Amino acid sequence: MSTQPIGIFDSGIGGTSIFQEIHRLLPYENTLYLADSKNAPYGNKPKDAILQLSIKNTELLLEKGCKLIVVACNTATTNAIKYLRSHYDVPFIGIEPAIKPAALNTKTKVIGILATKGTLSSELFHNTSDLYANGIKVIEQIGEGIVPLVESGQVDSDEMKALLERYMQPMIEENIDYLVLGCTHYPYLIPSLTKILPKHVKIIDSGQAVAKQTRAILEQREVLNSSSEAPMNQFYSNADVSVLTDIVDAQFPVAYLNF
Repeated sequence: MSTQPIGIFDSGIGGTSIFQEIHRLLPYENTLYLADSKNAPYGNKPKDAILQLSIKNTELLLEKGCKLIVVACNTATTNAIKYLRSHYDVPFIGIEPAIKPAALNTKTKVIGILATKGTLSSELFHNTSDLYANGIKVIEQIGEGIVPLVESGQVDSDEMKALLERYMQPMIEENIDYLVLGCTHYPYLIPSLTKILPKHVKIIDSGQAVAKQTRAILEQREVLNSSSEAPMNQFYSNADVSVLTDIVDAQFPVAYLNF
């Protein structure tokens, strides 16, 4: 079982930011990535639709023999992971906005959260926020329009720059010192956000924490890949594969899959 792949799914290409952290920490693990770009974004869909898409992705990864599944989508995690964990006999790693480190380390007592509507309105997000952000002013911003631009390869476009400036301005005015990225598409915006935000503002995403948790679960279950052979990292998309091809290393095979 140790050579079976780690499965990763997202509502498109955003979860490749999570793959990169996992691959960096676990370079010999085989991986299989599903980009459900045909149905992106998940963030503005009703909970039941998000759940059904998550079930579909999970069952496809299980059919392909995955030993662990990373739900590399904040919206899918907050709306579906409880169900997935209770219905499938495989470990799941979820993605949550990193509110805890921001709330514990803020000096201004004001932090910003940039996330999808589906994440910000979820019970899991509110429970986490209530637990760690007591006495902290949390400025929530729905990143409306960001995911479609990332999915269409427009990370550095004028339209994206205008959106980010509009979303960040109220946070800057409130003197945030931490910005939490609550969507796996958003780490690709860090270079642009760094230019917009004051230099003292720290940007946090969940990638490294997810990679460490993945390693911990594999060690706990004694299914770390013991082989030192070059891994097989496969990427599938059910939409235009060119954006996925552009964003992952050329050595990794990318293919269209109708799912």
